[in-house]
Amino acid sequence: MRKQVYLYLYVPMKAASISVIIPNYNGKNLLQNNLPSVFAALEHAAIPYEVLVVDDCSTDDSVAFLQKKYPEVKLLVKEKNTGFSATCNVGIQHAKNTYILLLNTDIQLPENYLDDQFDYFKQADTFGVMAQIKGAKNGEIQDSARSFRLQWGKLKPNTFFHVVNPSALIPTAYLSGANALLDAKKLKELGGFNELFSPFYYEDFDLGLRAWRLGWKCYYYPDRFCLHDHAATTKNYRTKNWVKGIYFRNKLMVHALHVSGLQKVSWCLRTFLETCVMWLVGNFYFYSSLKQFFAISKDIKVAKERFLALQKQYQSTRTLADVQEEMRLLLAGQNVQSGKGKA
Repeated sequence: MRKQVYLYLYVPMKAASISVIIPNYNGKNLLQNNLPSVFAALEHAAIPYEVLVVDDCSTDDSVAFLQKKYPEVKLLVKEKNTGFSATCNVGIQHAKNTYILLLNTDIQLPENYLDDQFDYFKQADTFGVMAQIKGAKNGEIQDSARSFRLQWGKLKPNTFFHVVNPSALIPTAYLSGANALLDAKKLKELGGFNELFSPFYYEDFDLGLRAWRLGWKCYYYPDRFCLHDHAATTKNYRTKNWVKGIYFRNKLMVHALHVSGLQKVSWCLRTFLETCVMWLVGNFYFYSSLKQFFAISKDIKVAKERFLALQKQYQSTRTLADVQEEMRLLLAGQNVQSGKGKA
């Protein structure tokens, strides 16, 4: 791992073993193309491992393919299609090893992908680490370190940045669900992904914020990368307006769960004005988002209260402002630039 530039409390490393969890929905061709690279990376890492594929009621031949070609894979077949969060959580519940690697079916790993990543967990407060994500077709960086902005109640998660110093330790607001290496105990303590975000969008951002607010850190490691066939999975889902409806519902939900104080008052006012604008411009899918949001408002309240109880257990009162400040201090003195950096 890159040289540390800060002083941390180090603890003895857990005996490294890894559970790879791959949620699958109609991904036979992707599994066929990418699973060999996953096994190659695991063999190269030379640690005990298991690979769990959780099938989310696929209608293609994914299950038969895995049963025939990969009998060593622990195949978990769901009875109902519920989307990314719930599907990952099934795998998380069944994972037996000390670390969990969450992978999408459209991710291909270089052989050395796991090299040095376990070193991040020498720090007792590490929640997880993610490598760089490059496009499989063009090699461009798709995902890197992220910060977030909170201004006048609006929470924006996709603020990419990179650090010029090659020896810096780089915090990130959250870890991509496509390639996150996580401390299994901490992930299970958080209850995995919040399934209210199913079928997709914002679940990884919420998970990262919950980890930071408990005092655990997420890191970005640009010295390793994976290849991603962008949008190869979500394109299987219904209509564009349906996807937009889910996106804006979950955007509302992450605000309700994490924004507080005067920022929450501002968010409520912004949401009211946004609702009026959406009506005027004819974006009626937004009203589907609102309807879905209010339909699960009680569940959102329960999820928020459950997390606040967990914060109390860990004696943490961290807010989003505290997380921003913590990330700022970790990056103090570094040459931080906006954007994803060069591939």
